[in-house]
Amino acid sequence: MRNRGFTMMSMLFILVALAALGVGLASLSQRQQLGSAGELAAAKAYEAALTGLEWGSFQVLRAGTTQPACFGTKSIALPDQLAGYTVTISCTRTPASGTVSDGATTLAFYNVVANACNIPSAGACPNGASTEPAYVERQLTRSLSIPITP
Repeated sequence: MRNRGFTMMSMLFILVALAALGVGLASLSQRQQLGSAGELAAAKAYEAALTGLEWGSFQVLRAGTTQPACFGTKSIALPDQLAGYTVTISCTRTPASGTVSDGATTLAFYNVVANACNIPSAGACPNGASTEPAYVERQLTRSLSIPITP
């Protein structure tokens, strides 16, 4: 008779231990999935910023050697695989007008900045007010020097 009570207590202990192990594994799995989703979102934000950087560089370089002015700040909502991401591209020229001489070469310098995020503020990135845990943002910068022909 005494062995039946002991067996029941052993089974109850094993059941509680297995339940605790199951809860721990479920929590670990959830954290791992959230981490993977965050890494994927960060990679997409990087690719969105790179897309904006390429677009901005093309806008400057397509003018050739004619001293192009910088384009205004532009925000683009991206399609297809990057749907849900917005990139904001800006350009600054140094000097703002005119050129810089380096020996016999005349140059104009451009700085293109692309900010990409998945939760834009008023259609633009970055969103400094976002408190969403899923918010990701990437910023890339490219400096361009263009030789100018007189």
